[in-house]
Amino acid sequence: MIKFADEATIEVSSGKGGNGCVAFRREKFVPLGGPAGGDGGRGGDVVFQIKNNLRTLAHLRYKQHFKAKNGCDGEGSNRFGKDGEDVVIPLPPGSVIKDAETGEVIKEFVTQSESERFVFLEGGKGGWGNTHFKTSTNQAPEYAHAGKPGETRTLLIELNIMADIGLVGFPNAGKSSLLDFFTNARPKIAPYPFTTKIPNLGVLHVDQERDIIIADIPGIIEGASDGAGLGIRFLKHISRTAGLLYIIDVSDDNCFSAFQTLSSELKQFSAELAKKPFAVVCNKLDVEGAQERFETIRKSLPDVTVLGMSVYNRQGMDEVRKTIITLADTVKNTKPAATSKKKKTVSAFMAERSVCDTDEIQYPGQEQ
Repeated sequence: MIKFADEATIEVSSGKGGNGCVAFRREKFVPLGGPAGGDGGRGGDVVFQIKNNLRTLAHLRYKQHFKAKNGCDGEGSNRFGKDGEDVVIPLPPGSVIKDAETGEVIKEFVTQSESERFVFLEGGKGGWGNTHFKTSTNQAPEYAHAGKPGETRTLLIELNIMADIGLVGFPNAGKSSLLDFFTNARPKIAPYPFTTKIPNLGVLHVDQERDIIIADIPGIIEGASDGAGLGIRFLKHISRTAGLLYIIDVSDDNCFSAFQTLSSELKQFSAELAKKPFAVVCNKLDVEGAQERFETIRKSLPDVTVLGMSVYNRQGMDEVRKTIITLADTVKNTKPAATSKKKKTVSAFMAERSVCDTDEIQYPGQEQ
């Protein structure tokens, strides 16, 4: 069974500085050449860097210990030792670095820029060679400094998926069908609850210069904020999404309270999460009796635009796609400190098809 790796504990160590050298100048016709010991090289740093091709922390399951190279010792003729090579640890966007013992947040990666590098531990400084210790009273010092030791820390790496839109709904509501239709993702789709057991990401291609990332998390049930069902483990993955899409199944009478229950669970988990801009999508509109339930929901939300959609017969596809783009644009053009007051949208769609699930990710250059 493939596991979704959203947490990992690793040990990191910076490199030790190289030792200073005790050496003297030895040349013909220079009997008292004096000290000529070079300084030791600097130890390598521990560096974290964002890699957009990574979507989970699975690569940290195969390697938990990372150590930068030590600096080389200084040499004679005042030659400096070579600096130690840094150890660069790749992380997916949305990663959070914490101290494993105290839980203190050390660094949050909130951008997707691969140019963002975080030097966590600096390598030890190289020791001074005996050249530095020559004085008027000690022309030939026979001692040098040792290199400074590196540091070792144990870290907890957590992943909060970064996406533009997060899909929220009860099990078997149709979130994966929406993701499958609009994006390049191929999540598992089947007519039974809890088909999706790990988060899935898909990319909605808008134009040549823009894509919208959509995240589908496992179905939420009542009491999820208290640990029921799959619990809060995957709720954290929508904490950084720009907007939310509530997926409501209108094929049964429970749909009338579904939105209130879902929004309540999100509010109990995080008040800020419940304040995110959102749209509501009603699924399986062409099932018998679904149209009447859909109309009831639309009338109960007078300030909300209601759209009808069916993946099965392609009804309303363009309207829902435009809604997703509009929602993403609304968030993009809204300052973080401001509260979006734009009109929310209710969309309806129906989905009935099946594809195979391929969740395993290969990482180029991954150390086995």
